[in-house]
Amino acid sequence: MAGLLTLGARAMFANQAALQTIGQNIANANTAGYSRQSVVLTTSPGQFTGAGFFGKGVDVETVVRSHNEFLTKEAVSAKSTASADATRAEQLSRMEKIFATGTDGLGYAASQFLNAMVDVTSRPNDPSARQVALGRASELATRFSNAGQQVTDLQAGVVSDLKASVTVVNQLAQQIANANDQIAKTRGSGHTPNDLLDQREKLISQMGEYIAVTTVPADDGTVGVFIGGGQRLVLGNQASALQVTADAYDPQRAVLSLKEGNINRALDESVLTGGSMSALLSFQNHDLQDARNMLGQLAAAIGTRVNDQNALGLDLSNPPGQGAAIFNVATPRTLPAATNARDANGAFVSGVQASIVDAGQLQASSYMLTSDSAGSYQLTRLSDGLVRSVNDGDTIDGFQVSFTPSAPAAGESFLIEPVGAAATEMRRVLDNPNGIAAASPLTASTLATNNGTLTIDSIYAVNRTMDTANAPISIEFGDPDPANSANVQYTLTLADGTVMNGIWSAGKPIGNDPAAGIDLGFELRTNGVPRKGDKLTLDKTTYTATNNGNAKAFLNIQTEAFIGRQVLTDGSITAGSTISDAYAASMSEVGARVQSATYLSGVSTTVATNAEANRAGQAGVNLDEEASRLMQFQQSYQAAAKVLQTAQTLFDELMRIAAR
Repeated sequence: MAGLLTLGARAMFANQAALQTIGQNIANANTAGYSRQSVVLTTSPGQFTGAGFFGKGVDVETVVRSHNEFLTKEAVSAKSTASADATRAEQLSRMEKIFATGTDGLGYAASQFLNAMVDVTSRPNDPSARQVALGRASELATRFSNAGQQVTDLQAGVVSDLKASVTVVNQLAQQIANANDQIAKTRGSGHTPNDLLDQREKLISQMGEYIAVTTVPADDGTVGVFIGGGQRLVLGNQASALQVTADAYDPQRAVLSLKEGNINRALDESVLTGGSMSALLSFQNHDLQDARNMLGQLAAAIGTRVNDQNALGLDLSNPPGQGAAIFNVATPRTLPAATNARDANGAFVSGVQASIVDAGQLQASSYMLTSDSAGSYQLTRLSDGLVRSVNDGDTIDGFQVSFTPSAPAAGESFLIEPVGAAATEMRRVLDNPNGIAAASPLTASTLATNNGTLTIDSIYAVNRTMDTANAPISIEFGDPDPANSANVQYTLTLADGTVMNGIWSAGKPIGNDPAAGIDLGFELRTNGVPRKGDKLTLDKTTYTATNNGNAKAFLNIQTEAFIGRQVLTDGSITAGSTISDAYAASMSEVGARVQSATYLSGVSTTVATNAEANRAGQAGVNLDEEASRLMQFQQSYQAAAKVLQTAQTLFDELMRIAAR
């Protein structure tokens, strides 16, 4: 009887344990990170008798969880990648709004300013036309400034998001360390703490959304969590802390560091391969920096070109003077590395300065200047990695580098941003409408005795080589060009008697023809056709209020390809882009990045969803399956109870027999 009672009791306990575990699964069917559990049942060793071995029932060995290490790691990795792609796509979408299209765009504002000069050309002495032009200039500068400020705001947002994420990651790291400690303490029990293991995996999965992690299991049941190519974040029950520190060059930018004791170890953004924090750093160091430089290149090139043209004309002051600057153009920024040598007062010993020489050759890039032990200096263009050797006073990509107060020592480095601050600091600095230099320093006229149809279209200075001391200048046309009868030879005579010979052709300006040896710094454009003996005279401008020569030069800026020109190795200079083309190219670049990031985000999200589905298919709870198992063990429990009931009946009958 005792054996039968034992069998029934053990069977009831085993089935009760199974039913309890099934109930736990059903209760947590919708709990994130929960792994399905099941009871492991084993047959108890039989008891030997003379009639053979008789079974002693069933034992509950342990409770295990359904878990696949490979699928779990794949799900964490895919989620980390999806989080990074989604974060970058979100940040790029915000940045794209800076490069507005249509009437809200920078290109439109630049066109409106230059178009406003048409009225100044028509009425050079009209204060209202000049005031409208200044208003358009102010609007253009404001749009650049606002765009630059939006980039700055995005940068501040990145730093804020990084700090918030670091706080969460540090909390998760400590919780993982605590879970490790509890798991290690249960090591000697011989059973796995399933709920603790689920909790730890959930924490690791949550951390993966912020930063890519790798895990290494230890013999005591704990796992080590590593980031950034092997940097320890959690080891056993000890957790290190992440920190957001200032960039070594620019304190406005952030760097992710791992604090180990009293040491902050900076993490290279390139080894942080996943998670939202990695995407934020990549966006900050590449996309946002490129946007700042693209805006700065446009602002510096347009502002300098307009200022230079205004400086070549005469304003309405009395007496007339050189046109003043219309826009403020920021000077290039040079940022020393925090590790560069300092003196006793904390000031840097060496220094690098940069100044704009030719704004049309400025590139949308930052530069890294480094020095080596041999005393040579390399300048790396960060946009494409081009490395060139430089010396004190060299000019590269439109800006000049100078070493002051002393040359950098070996191992020191500087970040140079020729256009980094140009958009933010752009503003209109000319307030007096009379400061618009609409008049050309020279006035051209034809003689009444001319027989041809040649008339004056415009005359204005194109560079600072123009000298009014050369006036009066006379131009006399002669015989047709023997090489082309449609062209006409002419003789140009300066005030000092210097004679220059050239060839006139339709549409070709006079006065700026270096190939023919004529480089007087102005361009005289004509209409019609001259005849032999026809003459033109160029005199110093006397009445600036009625002269619109320099105002016409502003109109040509809109179609001039002066932005982003490059000097080739043979010394030749490539054609640049017009204002409209340069801005369109910037919009296209940003738009392409947004489109690519959005596509990648969609793909990686799908991959992460499928990876989680595969993991859940292995470890998740299937309610239909649990319902069938519930019925199975319920029937087993009822059968075991029947065994006990039978044993009780037999025992009662035996007692009645014994009582007789």
